[in-house]
Amino acid sequence: MANCEHAASVTYLVPREEEKEGAVCADCIAMGGQWVHLRKCLHCGQVGCCDSSPNRHARKHAAAHSHPVICSMEPKEIWSYCFEDEVALKIPRDRGR
Repeated sequence: MANCEHAASVTYLVPREEEKEGAVCADCIAMGGQWVHLRKCLHCGQVGCCDSSPNRHARKHAAAHSHPVICSMEPKEIWSYCFEDEVALKIPRDRGR
């Protein structure tokens, strides 16, 4: 896993399984859209749909707000990624960074 300068600026950590339950893409719900998988912005906490989803709300949010670091909100997936640097990151799940 690589590192990037954006990882140091994240506010949120990779969520635990119980935090993922019931997550939705609010933008898709508002427009009556569907999503494939969910991603969470680790800068502000917004949840959006992935690049495989028709509307790609997570990537749109990252570009619009300069929030490039996201993580998976899918059950049993523990990974994070920087859209800008196009690298996988290791963001912890606990405060003991």
